[in-house]
Amino acid sequence: MTKHVAVLMGGWSAEREVSLRSGKACGDALEQQGYKVTRVDVERNVAEVLAKLNPDVAFNVLHGRPGEDGTMQGILEILRIPYTHSGVLASALAMDKPAAKIAMAAAGVPVAEGRTVTRAEAAKGHVLKPPYVLKPVAEGSSVGVFIVTEQHQHPPQELTRTDWPHGELLLAERFIPGLELTCAVLGGEALGVIEIEAATKFYDYEAKYAPGGSRHILPARISPAAYERVRALALAAHRALGCRGVTRADFRFDNRSGDDGELVCLEVNTQPGMTETSLVPELAQHKGISFEDLVRWMAEDASLDR
Repeated sequence: MTKHVAVLMGGWSAEREVSLRSGKACGDALEQQGYKVTRVDVERNVAEVLAKLNPDVAFNVLHGRPGEDGTMQGILEILRIPYTHSGVLASALAMDKPAAKIAMAAAGVPVAEGRTVTRAEAAKGHVLKPPYVLKPVAEGSSVGVFIVTEQHQHPPQELTRTDWPHGELLLAERFIPGLELTCAVLGGEALGVIEIEAATKFYDYEAKYAPGGSRHILPARISPAAYERVRALALAAHRALGCRGVTRADFRFDNRSGDDGELVCLEVNTQPGMTETSLVPELAQHKGISFEDLVRWMAEDASLDR
């Protein structure tokens, strides 16, 4: 019997457009392999829509809230529709950056020192000694992220906007110089390590998703020992948060003193992008897994009580 897959995409987060692109790519790949696919541009009546559709699998490619923070996972558990990626708790934990850092640090995964501050506090004066990074506690794709350097006399004035859309709590972290690295975990196995060179000042939203926005170097130009250290920490972070399916962990690596330099995990993405410029499909391809095989594996891995 043909398996019916509902591809959940779009939504209303700041990452809506990326999710639509991810959803199109995954939906097309599933259809090419004989699945019956229904593309669902998620709105607030999604529970009603899914109850009527009653698919065999929900292929969740929503990014940000409500698709990545445990909310959608809870709806799918209630409806008893098997779904991809991580479960309720792991999704909520990974999305809350300060809480995720506590869990990762407890498992021995190094994280950047920092603290949670209010937007008003961060806008009033420097909350850490520059250079430091300010980021919303629960956004992805580098949305709303600022790097504050020694040259900045004042915090980012964008924080004073009356229409600031990214919440009232921010995470302030010590800036880690050096390389931007990322590693995916697929089914409990760490894949390769990509080094990212951003064309812009840092690996921001445009660098992630615009053609030519960044250069991906695979394998990363680090020693074999450092390469394996990244892979081991990506898997440790995945496990510390209780993740399932596919995740991607992002790192900073200060290699100025050599390959034994400081390596910290910035975050774990429980529903990483699946667009034509995305990192997970590239890492899978490097492992010999085609995009079609990756998407099929994700659909077949779907379950409840994740």
